[in-house]
Amino acid sequence: MKKIFFLSAILAGAVQVFAQSDTRTFKVYGNCNMCKKRIEKAATVDGVSKADWNKDTKAMAVTFDAAKTSTDAIQKKIAASGHDTDKEKAADSTYNTLPGCCHYDRKGGAAAAPAHAHH
Repeated sequence: MKKIFFLSAILAGAVQVFAQSDTRTFKVYGNCNMCKKRIEKAATVDGVSKADWNKDTKAMAVTFDAAKTSTDAIQKKIAASGHDTDKEKAADSTYNTLPGCCHYDRKGGAAAAPAHAHH
């Protein structure tokens, strides 16, 4: 009987942990694998358990603890690394420090992609 109670308590705790976990997807602009590494690193703030950016679709999927962070906070951190998101625009000064291959077409035509091939 003690084993059943113990297992029930563990399962109840696991359900409570998963109940706070949220997965959201939003656009993040970038071009290459260097962008991917920078974007995912910036998104991995306290409370984020998974961050995966797809360079082809520009879709960022984040799994996070909603009690510790939000998509707005995550998008602000990504923008601070030089990458525009659906809701946040990177500062021009930060964007301009990205390597040339990472210069993506910005919303509103603020900057053009370089003429050379991306990696």
